[in-house]
Amino acid sequence: MPHQRFPKVEILSLQPHEIKFVLSETDTSVANALRRIMIAEVPTLTIDLAEFTENTSVSNDEYIAHRLGLIPVRYQPVDSVKGTDCSEAFVDFRDCVCYEHCERCSVEFDLDVTYTSTDEDVLAPLTVTSKSLISNNENVQIAHFLSPEEQDEAQDDGIAIVKLGPGQKLILKAIARMGIAKEHAKWSPVAVATYRFWPEIHINEEECATLTIEQKQMLVDACPDRVLELDSLTGELKAVENAWDLVTYTEELDHAQKSLKKRPEDDDFCRITPSTDRFIFYIESTGSMD
Repeated sequence: MPHQRFPKVEILSLQPHEIKFVLSETDTSVANALRRIMIAEVPTLTIDLAEFTENTSVSNDEYIAHRLGLIPVRYQPVDSVKGTDCSEAFVDFRDCVCYEHCERCSVEFDLDVTYTSTDEDVLAPLTVTSKSLISNNENVQIAHFLSPEEQDEAQDDGIAIVKLGPGQKLILKAIARMGIAKEHAKWSPVAVATYRFWPEIHINEEECATLTIEQKQMLVDACPDRVLELDSLTGELKAVENAWDLVTYTEELDHAQKSLKKRPEDDDFCRITPSTDRFIFYIESTGSMD
């Protein structure tokens, strides 16, 4: 019978739009399964249909419909501070008993923008953004920006959809449905979902004692990740604080060690190996949910 494990999670940092945590006491299969579930099996709301009434822009209907599908839609009850899972509020449209779509399985967004400028000297196009999408459900709104910092740096008041010239107009109805990214990537709630192996840094103090200060400094300088440092008081090599966040497993340190060894078969002065049961996760939301 295989050894039973009890995975643990340690939160390193947590913000509304991103999280970094350590998954430990498990193996790669569980870590990768967790990553794939976050990407492809978490239900979200996304614009799935677009019904065009009028489109005189330079972009065709299919192109605009594709861009609408990539705009994050956020389900957040008015009495809630954080966006929650929409699966309790909506049913899959395939399971709904309605003929086309209803409030139980979908949300409608109306967009009606016309460039009415009559000034012939005004040549700048009008950018139609996600701010123009009006929802018929107060609990479901467009996530225009990922964070207040992004909103402050943005040049537009939302996510750009299309540009209109004088006299052009865009009128449409967009229908958002619940789904998962296994069907289409537009339903994925994460922009980044990745993990890397926790680095285990082993310093052979017995071998390092045979090195001069200059040779130890050579090892420190050889590592591009700067995970090693030389103690100014004792002259000993040690790992820098939070070295786990710097390691990229480059080979420069190995090459430097080989040049300092008296014999090729001697032990390494320092060895950095990836852990097999500890993983650093970094997840960034698209804005559809915290």
